[in-house]
Amino acid sequence: MISFIVRLRFEEVDRDAIVQLLKPLTAASRQEPGCVTYIPHFVEGDHSNVLIYEQYKDEAALEFHRNTPHFAQYCIAGLYQLMKDRQLENLTAVC
Repeated sequence: MISFIVRLRFEEVDRDAIVQLLKPLTAASRQEPGCVTYIPHFVEGDHSNVLIYEQYKDEAALEFHRNTPHFAQYCIAGLYQLMKDRQLENLTAVC
């Protein structure tokens, strides 16, 4: 299992645009065969920061996700163009 958190920072004025990108990205990502969990969040009290918690069955499933048309459309051509900063935190399950 591969688990990680992506933290993205945006201008607060872009909040509605971010929501409009995250909705179809989330719906499509959750339909991928190796996607276990895909949950975007706004950080409470700070709508310029988005946290996405993602889990994939294995490395092949993650690579599949990163090569989908919806990733290209909503992440690369959408979110990545608006973001001010991006951090990736890889996670290791305790149990």
